[in-house]
Amino acid sequence: MSIETSRIPSLLEEIFTLHADPAKAVMMKKYMKNRFPFFGIQAPLLRELMRPIFRNVRPGRRELIGVVDELWSRDHREYQYAAMELADRFQHLLTDGDVSFLERLITTRSWWDTVDFLASRLTGKYLQRFPDLVQVVNKKWMESGNLWLQRTCLLFQLKYKEKTNTGLLFANITACAASGEFFLQKAIGWALREYSKTEPETVRKFVATQKLSPLSEREAMKIIRKANP
Repeated sequence: MSIETSRIPSLLEEIFTLHADPAKAVMMKKYMKNRFPFFGIQAPLLRELMRPIFRNVRPGRRELIGVVDELWSRDHREYQYAAMELADRFQHLLTDGDVSFLERLITTRSWWDTVDFLASRLTGKYLQRFPDLVQVVNKKWMESGNLWLQRTCLLFQLKYKEKTNTGLLFANITACAASGEFFLQKAIGWALREYSKTEPETVRKFVATQKLSPLSEREAMKIIRKANP
């Protein structure tokens, strides 16, 4: 049964309200430093509730962006999670002119839970599809001074493995290494740790020659040190 894309927000509202768990909502809000209200629907159930809706919609590009923006504007955090899943499912509809759409999501209602998904999944796939945009977008976002755009630059290659642009990754890390911002230090460590699964010796040499925060270095070397205690 086909579902009109425009009905997605109202359908989700009905389902989320029906399955709301006030006790869990309090815990989830506290876990996110009280930044967002929650219905109290945890990830496994949330995906189960969304699946039949998303499976039966066939949005066009404008419809997709419109619905994602609508969900993003709502208060409860589950709406943003739904918006990300929807955008990821239909990310092939995005064009090389939709950088501003991604940037809007990254810089609005920003916290690690949305930005990490947007960076490693949505932005990562998008820039693989449009490789000519990588240098321009990376430069703009790194120079923006925006924490979350910079974190995205550090993490968008997280799943690239052997296709990682090592020079770009290391340049971004070097540019952020002196920052005292926890979320950048953590992202540096995470990016290096993930890349160490593919190129452990390259990561080892980089960490040995680059001044990193203790947090970044500790996170970067976790797998390497476990393999070579």
